[in-house]
Amino acid sequence: MKFHAIDLPNGKYTQPNNPHKNLFLLALTLVLLITIPLCLNNISNSPLPSPKSNAGSSKSMEKEDQCQIFSGNWVPYPDGPAYYTNETCNLIIDQQNCMKFGRPDTEFMKWRWKPDACELPLFDAAQFLELVRGKSLAFLGDSVGRNQMQSLLCLLATVTYPEDISHKYSSNTDYFKRYVYNDHNFTIANLWSPYFVKSRDVDPSGHDFNSLMSLYLDEPDEAWLTQVEQFDYVIVSAGQWFFRPLIYHENGRVIGCHKCGQDNMTSFVTSYGYGKAFRTVFRTLRSLKNYKGVTFLRTFSPSHFENGAWNEGGNCVRTKPFTKEETKLDEYVLEMTQVEELKAAEEQGLQRGVQFRLMDTTEAMLLRPDGHPNFYGHSPHRNMTLADCVHWCLPGPVDTWNEILLYMLKTGYRPP
Repeated sequence: MKFHAIDLPNGKYTQPNNPHKNLFLLALTLVLLITIPLCLNNISNSPLPSPKSNAGSSKSMEKEDQCQIFSGNWVPYPDGPAYYTNETCNLIIDQQNCMKFGRPDTEFMKWRWKPDACELPLFDAAQFLELVRGKSLAFLGDSVGRNQMQSLLCLLATVTYPEDISHKYSSNTDYFKRYVYNDHNFTIANLWSPYFVKSRDVDPSGHDFNSLMSLYLDEPDEAWLTQVEQFDYVIVSAGQWFFRPLIYHENGRVIGCHKCGQDNMTSFVTSYGYGKAFRTVFRTLRSLKNYKGVTFLRTFSPSHFENGAWNEGGNCVRTKPFTKEETKLDEYVLEMTQVEELKAAEEQGLQRGVQFRLMDTTEAMLLRPDGHPNFYGHSPHRNMTLADCVHWCLPGPVDTWNEILLYMLKTGYRPP
């Protein structure tokens, strides 16, 4: 088929011997002159986005971008999330099983974390298991990290129970736990390392909760170093162990101590050793050839001892959250120290494509003095005359950490 151009009348086109053709061209010109303006008018009234509607959309996106899930308040939630109870989840250890051991109040379970400018979705166990299908997750750190793992196990128990395979990987199954969800090929593990770095008792025969220990701040702990490359996600957390008496080693020599009571040694504040330990764990993860995982820093979890220190009769008897006017975040230098180390690791990790991400739960948990076991948790390794105002009851506010984890996995959320 050939397409023929139609030449409109102009000064060069004259065929006086064909009046019919001239008449046709004139009529066609009139039709075009009438229809073109009408078409243009219709286009201007078409339902394409106007500048005004685009501006509204931009404002909506801007508002969502400004939603900071780590800043907010606890709001009443009278019916409670009701994810699980101590009777429906048999994976709660006695140390955190407050209801089993007679805690009389239940109000501590009836609050939800409400970010300032958005809603934090409830935990969806089926959705979580789909997101992590074929993956593995490790909680690297101390017993508060294990506390989060126990919470996650109970949250997922509403859908399925895992197989405990701890004995295949460690002879110390009290501290090194590993579970597999066979239907989803998903593994959860706890890598016990409360300091992240190599440590030992100064007096091997006299270990107790407050005995002097040596930390080798620039040497990673082999207990996690030999296993961590297997994992797709690693949640790093630590805190309370750094308050005890410690001797610091760097570059193969003693450089000073923390609360050691030895006049001939340089005295360091708590944040020094804390920051150095996080620097070592982040540096090591960044440099491991086979580690391709995403590292989350779950920030410092505050304790809430009142009426004395942990070993001086302190307890935590409150039954409601603090308001922001009742307590201040400013004093938490440790949280700022670890976040600074994370930012440095994040920048350096870009060179290898290793991701470091912040899960800042400190503000939320600072407001929850009511969420601890106090005297309603039992442990074979703990002096029962001492209150536990460090760990968290299950169920309880610690479940919020896993709501945040799911939100971050699902959305890729990063704080501004």
